[in-house]
Amino acid sequence: MVERIPMTRNGHEKLRQELNQLQRVERPRIIQAIETAREHGDLKENAEYHAAKERQSHVEGRIMELKDKLSRSEVIDCSALDCERVVFGVVVTLVDLDTDDEIRYQLLGPEEASVEDGSISVLSPLGRAMIGKSVGDEVVVKTPGGIRQFEVMEISPPEAG
Repeated sequence: MVERIPMTRNGHEKLRQELNQLQRVERPRIIQAIETAREHGDLKENAEYHAAKERQSHVEGRIMELKDKLSRSEVIDCSALDCERVVFGVVVTLVDLDTDDEIRYQLLGPEEASVEDGSISVLSPLGRAMIGKSVGDEVVVKTPGGIRQFEVMEISPPEAG
């Protein structure tokens, strides 16, 4: 069975755009750089040629990776989410029961999650612990630093955009 990768429509589109950029812009640019480097003669000691071939290998690997992820992606429409429970796509406001700090994360798939951007993966320890919880529920999660306890304060739909 193929493992599906959950993602938002926006996340799916970003991967498609990156794939398009690599295939239509980067790949031809690298092919041209290789041809130019070949014209300089001896390939054994041609740093430009070796650098271009290395870049080509990296780009071709990323193209294969993106094609695989896109083929396994499951686009989830987050526009009509039920915000009674924590599910993929919602924005959850938590309070740390030890520090009283408030944190807010959108639950996304591993391909889109970025703590810096205010999102975490549904597959992360905290993400897994939150799934199915309601406002007022306690979330207990084991972290490398020990057991952390939170309370779900709010569950809201994602901001548009």
